[in-house]
Amino acid sequence: MVNQRLIVPNVGEIGVAAGGGRQKQPLLPVRWLNAALIISVLMIAFAPQGAMADAGFRKWKQSFSAYAYRKGITKTTVRRAFKGINAPDREVLELARYQPEFRQKLWMYFDSRVNETSVERGREEKKNWSRWLSRIERQYGVSANILLAIWSMESTYGEAMKRPKSLRSVVHSLSTLAYADKRRRKFARSQLIASMKILQSGKVRPDQLRGSWAGAMGHTQFIPSSYLIYSQDIDKNGKKDIWTSVPDALATAANLLKRNGWRTGRTWGYEVKVPKRIRSQSGKTRTLSAWSKRGISRVANRKFPASNDRAVLKFPAGKNGPAFLMLKNFYVLKRYNNSDKYALAVGHLADQIGGAGELVQSIPRPFPKLSLPQRKELQRLLAKMGLYDKDIDGNIGSGTRAAIRRAQIKMGLNPTGFESPKFLSRLRKKS
Repeated sequence: MVNQRLIVPNVGEIGVAAGGGRQKQPLLPVRWLNAALIISVLMIAFAPQGAMADAGFRKWKQSFSAYAYRKGITKTTVRRAFKGINAPDREVLELARYQPEFRQKLWMYFDSRVNETSVERGREEKKNWSRWLSRIERQYGVSANILLAIWSMESTYGEAMKRPKSLRSVVHSLSTLAYADKRRRKFARSQLIASMKILQSGKVRPDQLRGSWAGAMGHTQFIPSSYLIYSQDIDKNGKKDIWTSVPDALATAANLLKRNGWRTGRTWGYEVKVPKRIRSQSGKTRTLSAWSKRGISRVANRKFPASNDRAVLKFPAGKNGPAFLMLKNFYVLKRYNNSDKYALAVGHLADQIGGAGELVQSIPRPFPKLSLPQRKELQRLLAKMGLYDKDIDGNIGSGTRAAIRRAQIKMGLNPTGFESPKFLSRLRKKS
């Protein structure tokens, strides 16, 4: 977003008599002068968001640069990092207000991430990268299916890396957060120093240091400090390249999980059946054998393979939704993203890539789920209305939901953004 500086007009230049040797201009009608003065006052009122904000950012840059020098960052590195960055990125602040892990219902979160498309693509990529995945699995002890699920969740199997416009300067994003986001200021400052250390290493160019609004980078979305700690060069080309090397990115993800306690050969958790009398024990931790004695069992009459493992009882979608006993690896996945929704989605998607089916107890939702052909039809109808211009892939993400809201407003409906069968039926009639 381009920052626009508002300039207060000079009253003399709009027709007020000016002295000092200038040719006298005809006076404007009083109502015009009043309008001009009102505009001037409004521009002064809004100036702190323009010119003064830029001045504040420049002052912050000077202060941060001095801090970076004390942290061992050279002046040359700081200049390279901040080159062309003279104002905060307002879009970053807008994006920072919305995080789907903490705002979306579980059914919405799963619909856009754990679906037929992500499962099928995961199985395809498993074949494409089988040699590297086998090598990474042997070296780090992390399941290939888990790594594929993380790759899907973080960058849609690298598709995000093919859309340069969706990526932004990591230094610019982190500078914006450090300057203007009080909640993330400490985090952003530390990550900004880490990003400068990456640049100072000489292995990564400033133009390569691009990522999400929060500074996460590459196929598997690593923040700069995590890149410094966990990045790997498994393809042995002398670069720890999570941006263009899929093997390096997957190995880096595996290294993070391994070093945070991943238990090789163990799963992340089990979907279970829970008697109503002990549902109040959600959040409690016991061994699997102790939970079994209290009446909890795996769905589909499966057995617990390691009865001494400790597990936490959870109902991610509420007491009417599916129940799980979460094991150690579930919490290791949360070291990647500290969200139960995220860890559950990664685990379940990994299971499906490996051949498992859907959850036995479905996630509660306000309407029946549309099939993949129906979701694609919905997108085509929205595109026909001129409201949707992205891929017809059946993936109901933020772009589709925004188009649905626009269509609902146009049709005089409550703009929920939900892809219900009833809404699809109304779209069909309209077309």
